[in-house]
Amino acid sequence: MDFTFSEEQQAAAEAARGVFAGVAPDAVPSPALTPGAVADDFDRALWARLAEADLLSLLLDAEYGGAGLDAVALCLVLRESAKVLARVPLLESSAAAAAVQVYGGAELKSDLLARAGRGEVVLTVASSGRTGHDPAELAVTARQDGDRQDVDRRDGDTRDGDGAGHRSDEAAGWILDGVQTAVPWAHNADFVVVPARTAADRTVLALVPRLHEGITVAEQISTTGERLGELRLESVRIAARDVIDAEGAWEWLRELLTTGTCALALGLGRQVLRMTGDYTSKREQFGFPVATFQAVAVQAADRYIDLRAMEATLWQAAWRIGSGAQGALPASGDVAVAKIWASEGVRRIVQTAQHLHGGFGADVDYSLHRYHAWAKHLELSLGPAAAHEEALGDLLAAHPLA
Repeated sequence: MDFTFSEEQQAAAEAARGVFAGVAPDAVPSPALTPGAVADDFDRALWARLAEADLLSLLLDAEYGGAGLDAVALCLVLRESAKVLARVPLLESSAAAAAVQVYGGAELKSDLLARAGRGEVVLTVASSGRTGHDPAELAVTARQDGDRQDVDRRDGDTRDGDGAGHRSDEAAGWILDGVQTAVPWAHNADFVVVPARTAADRTVLALVPRLHEGITVAEQISTTGERLGELRLESVRIAARDVIDAEGAWEWLRELLTTGTCALALGLGRQVLRMTGDYTSKREQFGFPVATFQAVAVQAADRYIDLRAMEATLWQAAWRIGSGAQGALPASGDVAVAKIWASEGVRRIVQTAQHLHGGFGADVDYSLHRYHAWAKHLELSLGPAAAHEEALGDLLAAHPLA
């Protein structure tokens, strides 16, 4: 078996290292000292450099100006972005565009994908549900729109577009109602991909413009200090071409988002462990670097093991998503394992780093506290370890291993 990355994947990672080389993790005010958001917008200058380096179109096909690469390449770039705490919607926009490419209609793909790959259109995804703990697809309802429904109501039939008595029309749009919380970059993205449930118990994906009748966005603040949004939809009408109703679209997008989050945790963990190694090799006690003390070395070694487990499980999940390869469990099983390790591993890494840095780790003039705040956000994003352990248990029960 060959576990090396392809030349194209390595080239993407090298390009990312070049783009992120000049990014400072403390370029915005510290979240520990800022009562509100650390900034009103994401790093637009960095976003433009990513577009120039063709890193926003990695997953898109050549006809849309993309490189046609896979989830592994995206995760390599995300890993580099997390090392410097890059403040860009790279994961959300790339994953949303990829979902449109795989499952969207021809008109939507033609209108959106090339512009998204050039960075002209920014996408994000509402993936946290109503409370952050319930399934995102259950937080919003979707029913078909159109004059035909109104006619049916006047005739005494109040069934929506999923009802057997409703006269369907492929051009009929959809009406969305509900609330999604903690939507990243909701105040700045051009479109929010919103999963919504129909009366027929199907999940559709609606591309909702940020500025649209019936939409309100309330400000929420992440542990990182970034602006999140509580997205409220009240009878929001979306054209049919902007709604993806293909089977499995939301599950595929959610798995890609989760795997990308694991890549961010891996990059953050690698950088924090490097910072810890540098500090403990220079900090002396009793005339010796503290890195030479057995207790320090053992803790650092344990965290290195965490890092390697995070790495192995991440690439397994990214490979399953990118290749579509079959396994004993569905790809969601590999994604769950990767998220379990990412959530618990990144938490242990930053906690050990704080401990080994002593009081210096809490100094707001030193960037470690920022990594700690981001690690907590990544740990809980798209479900903490316990939620994925439960999902993995359900999969094992449904697919007993021989």
